[in-house]
Amino acid sequence: MIIGIPREIKKDEGRVAIVPAGVDALVRKGHKVLIETSAGVKSGITDAEFAAAGAEIVATPADVFGRADMIIKVKEPLEPEWKIIRKGQLLFTYFHFAASRPLTEAMIASGAQCIAYETLEVGRTLPLLTPMSEVAGRMSVQEGAKWLEAPMKGAGVLLGGVPGVKPANVLVLGGGTVGTHAARIAAGMGAHVSILDINLDRLRYLSETMPANVTTLFSSPYAVKELLKTAHLVIGAVLLPGAKAPALVTRAMLKEMIPGSVIVDVAVDQGGCVETCRPTTHSDPVFVEEGVTHYCVANMPGAVPRTSTYALTNATLPWAIKLAGAGLSALKSDAALATAANVVNGKVTCRGVADAFGLPFATIDAALG
Repeated sequence: MIIGIPREIKKDEGRVAIVPAGVDALVRKGHKVLIETSAGVKSGITDAEFAAAGAEIVATPADVFGRADMIIKVKEPLEPEWKIIRKGQLLFTYFHFAASRPLTEAMIASGAQCIAYETLEVGRTLPLLTPMSEVAGRMSVQEGAKWLEAPMKGAGVLLGGVPGVKPANVLVLGGGTVGTHAARIAAGMGAHVSILDINLDRLRYLSETMPANVTTLFSSPYAVKELLKTAHLVIGAVLLPGAKAPALVTRAMLKEMIPGSVIVDVAVDQGGCVETCRPTTHSDPVFVEEGVTHYCVANMPGAVPRTSTYALTNATLPWAIKLAGAGLSALKSDAALATAANVVNGKVTCRGVADAFGLPFATIDAALG
């Protein structure tokens, strides 16, 4: 199979979908790998390194999309890429369809086979979402602490406080991978942390493993509303696999928050769990609503591309090799890959995406005919 790796064109995105070791592994399996020139530069990987591993370096996105049977990316295809995607072409990347009807409709119309990292499920885990959730969870506190500073128009609060002065209150909405890593980093900085979830078994686990300055609480609209009143930093870490995130924080709730407090909505790539959330970029990351700073960057791990690229490709490569080896038939032979199928032969095969837009849902078998 011919496998194409384009350079990411999303604003401020420095990740690349493969590393030289991945090229070597695919070439050893008999595949051909095309990489757009400079695709890995922001991740510290040169064209020469890719070429030495066996890749062919090509000049343009059209060269990659025009020749490749399968495209491996990091972020969802953007509008300039939609017109060069071919019918039947395998696309393996983060899609987050439920956050964008135009993207969903474009991929349905393209006839491409859209296999999404974020919904691939093994047991009850999401192994291709996990590494970037780990990065985003840790970054969320790092960014939140910065935007709490007075020069950034924040409340002027040091997250960990100092002897004789109370630490900041950090509220984490969601006890999954993002929330767990955010809570640990915030706790390590000395903040008082409250982490909310609706899964009691998860809360029991977190209660046993978190430091003493982390409090676990069952999530309810009332609990969220009350805790927001004293929170200096709120981390939105809610995930419904493949579906739009629920809006747990309303505009009315913002009016009762501390002026200059900060919300980091990591769920923004699934629509956000804050009503006032809208996607931002690393070069223009924040906006203020009701006196509360909103940090809503939709590709947070893209700010640390060297770390993120290697963390992501460690997880995605084995599945890319399976897809390259078996093609679309892998969806029938591998139950985990079937969970990653979101759009197949123009049909929506992910229930969460279908429900988000009121579109017809098709099983994998029905979509494959």
